[in-house]
Amino acid sequence: MKSQGETRKVFVGMSGGVDSSVSAALLKKEGYAVTGVFIKVWQPDWIDCTWREDRLDAMRVAAKLEIPFVTLDLEKEYKREVVDYMIAEYKIGRTPNPDVMCNRHVKFGAFFDWAMKQGADYVATGHYARVGTREFPISNFQFPNNSKIKNSGKLPATSYQLQAGSDLNKDQSYFLWTLTQRELSKTLFPVGHLEKPEVRKIAEKFNLVTANKKDSQGLCFIGKIDMKDFLKEFIKPKTGNVVNEEGEIIGSHDGAVFFTLGERHGFTITKKTPHDEPYFVISKNIERNELVVSHKHADETLPHAKKDVLLENVNWTSDSAPNLAKTYMARSRYREQLQPCHLEARPLSEPTTSYKLVFDEPQSSVSPGQSLVIYDGDVCLGGGIIV
Repeated sequence: MKSQGETRKVFVGMSGGVDSSVSAALLKKEGYAVTGVFIKVWQPDWIDCTWREDRLDAMRVAAKLEIPFVTLDLEKEYKREVVDYMIAEYKIGRTPNPDVMCNRHVKFGAFFDWAMKQGADYVATGHYARVGTREFPISNFQFPNNSKIKNSGKLPATSYQLQAGSDLNKDQSYFLWTLTQRELSKTLFPVGHLEKPEVRKIAEKFNLVTANKKDSQGLCFIGKIDMKDFLKEFIKPKTGNVVNEEGEIIGSHDGAVFFTLGERHGFTITKKTPHDEPYFVISKNIERNELVVSHKHADETLPHAKKDVLLENVNWTSDSAPNLAKTYMARSRYREQLQPCHLEARPLSEPTTSYKLVFDEPQSSVSPGQSLVIYDGDVCLGGGIIV
């Protein structure tokens, strides 16, 4: 444990973007001993990636801030835990969330573990999220199983909370639901309390080269590429039928595995309607390689909409399960409007990481494989994978 006045050491994941750049700058200003770390991940040689330019920008920021800079090679971890997982999920007709797995296994997995072994007190990233704390009288607090937080009994027990970013347009807590008390107790989100325009202004004040750099788009670290184009390098396209709600064949597509519920592009409609209204994917049959489409908007109550959702691989960021009698809010897609719901425990025969969630109203955007994340106010309680 650091003695009073001893400098705290923090390793900052620097992607070459403005958010992580400002995170490093703010921590340096606060007196931390900051080391910038560029995480090198697997990238296919057939994609025109910008990782070299991004790494150079991160190096320039580190030089400007006069902090050490390290490149950490996590290609194997990223390929195995993110890319291979994503491809396997699409092959069986599920819609994965690779950014969640990138955070779990790469940023707050391999990078976090490496930083701790290097003697770091904290890791930091440019995520728009916050870490809060709650203190409990020691007599009323029971430490969760597997918790590594120790207490002498003289001080209140501390629980760490994952909170939404203050900028709700940029809030990234949805992608961080797999974090536990171990990671939250050692993680800093320096820009989580800021709005994006403020971050850019701070970057300009520090005269950072990333101040006006555009935000990266696309899969975590892989770059700007259409997901279907990426998947077609690993999954062979196969022509199938597009049918309407009555089962009538009205078009074709190049593989049901490439589509997610709610999509309105990528398939061909050969039988036009008088008003030529757009079609949305409302369900898919992987065995028959078939898409079912409807004119109804994806946000409307469709035949496949459901209130009950089964979750697997559930994680509670506090290490303890929420109150089953309480109404919470949840979303099954990033930036989707939060919906009221409540939780039900699964039968005793089911794994303890499985739960049933019931929405107040039927939801049409629930896709197997996606993350469903649960909130209590601005606190991200955790989440799970939709079955």
